[in-house]
Amino acid sequence: MEFGLHEEFPIYAGGLGILAGDFLKAARDLGLPVVGVGLRWARGYSRQRIGDDGTPVDEFPEYSADFLTDTGARVRVRVAEREVEARVWRTERWGNAPLLLLEPVAEEDRWITHRLYEPSLDRRVAQEILLGVGGVRALAALGLDVDTYHFNEGHAVFAGIAMIAERTAAGTGFREAWDAVRERIVFTTHTPIPAGNEVHPLGELGRLGACCGLGEAEMRAVGGDPFNMTVAGLRLSRRANAVSELHGEVSRAMWRDVEGASEILAITNGVHVPSWQDARIHKARGAAGGLWVAHHTLKRELLAAVAERTGVHLDADVLTLGFARRAAGYKRADLIFSDPARIEPLLAGRLQLVFAGKAHPDDGEGRRLVATLVAMARRWPGAVVFVPDYDMALGRRLTRGVDVWLNNPRRPLEACGTSGMKAALNGVLNFSVLDGWWPEACRHGENGWAIGDGGDTDQGRELDALYGTLEREVLPAWADRARWLAMMEASIATVEERFSAERMVREYFARLYAR
Repeated sequence: MEFGLHEEFPIYAGGLGILAGDFLKAARDLGLPVVGVGLRWARGYSRQRIGDDGTPVDEFPEYSADFLTDTGARVRVRVAEREVEARVWRTERWGNAPLLLLEPVAEEDRWITHRLYEPSLDRRVAQEILLGVGGVRALAALGLDVDTYHFNEGHAVFAGIAMIAERTAAGTGFREAWDAVRERIVFTTHTPIPAGNEVHPLGELGRLGACCGLGEAEMRAVGGDPFNMTVAGLRLSRRANAVSELHGEVSRAMWRDVEGASEILAITNGVHVPSWQDARIHKARGAAGGLWVAHHTLKRELLAAVAERTGVHLDADVLTLGFARRAAGYKRADLIFSDPARIEPLLAGRLQLVFAGKAHPDDGEGRRLVATLVAMARRWPGAVVFVPDYDMALGRRLTRGVDVWLNNPRRPLEACGTSGMKAALNGVLNFSVLDGWWPEACRHGENGWAIGDGGDTDQGRELDALYGTLEREVLPAWADRARWLAMMEASIATVEERFSAERMVREYFARLYAR
């Protein structure tokens, strides 16, 4: 549904899309045969500013996409009672493997791709029909010989339904068709959060045309009733994966009762190093003085950008923690403010905090979280700042320019957390709950710090661990330049060696795509 290739092309909402973009870039770097398939969103995701009352205000401006190439291919899908014709665009503009994007031809059908992640059932299912059914047909129309279809989350599963329906229409039995299709599909599950595992009423899928001619019993056999897109992905694929070792454990437990589900491997995400590591950091590796100069330069650039966007001038010599993610309740962006008596003394010249994050326009909890962060910035001006309209450009600034990357999700709900990898690539030290990728990477006190031991999820004790580690370990290390620089070097090496998108893509080919 989303690909994050560059901020100029806002067809992404957050980490899932940026990961897909990094995958395509790494596949291109490695010369591997990969084609991405998505939708060309007319308005993309929201631009988000902060209103006078401190709450987010969403805008959906149009953007230029004149760099897209029309492949000349046209495909048709049924959405409810209408045949929707779609053109197929192509781009490789940002050094990525080819990305195909479908867009309805007729103006009266453009409601389908008006903007990313609209909440209504009809819009969401129509989008998923165009992506899945239209995507399979686009690949065929372009004459591409596809060995494996990779469903990256459940949004594409109607492709599998269409492939089964095509075989049954030609006379193959349903079970035989399903088995044949399953050999051609792999599936990635990205989150244990309910909102990321969609469920649709089976009757509504029939009304909207998503069943592609399969009967209710056949659809129920694939995804249940209501129809669960993740369950369908697991039953339509020969193999599946989660996106970190811990997420693999969580996913296997979460879906263990799904009869006929594929096995779930763990392939930890990675990030595209050329996109996320500043060239000055790469050049300064191994030279302590040079590394510090490069980092301090990037920090000053970040603080200048923060001042330009918010009017807040932070001190480049004060330890600066960054927190920037999609604004979702389980990520607990406001956790550090839970005990004002402990955080307030630290904000009096010892510590400053930079927050960014974008709430889904229809997520009331996320919007309240942004408002809370804005309120904290107004409570402690000069020490806390919220930078609005989070996008890839701001993400690059933050993951290169802060000193410490704070991450405190409610364990084990953070499937991976690639923003921490991007920060680590630039010598920014992770300070994180042991969730997602961090249990695999953390060497406490050497390349960053853990918050808690990963076993105790009581929020009060987690909060005590956060404050205690910050006061007794992080701040003293900041005062020891030689130690800090050694930790920066270790942080960079950790991601370069083990958490690059190149490693990730190679692992997909070796473990998920292999027959």
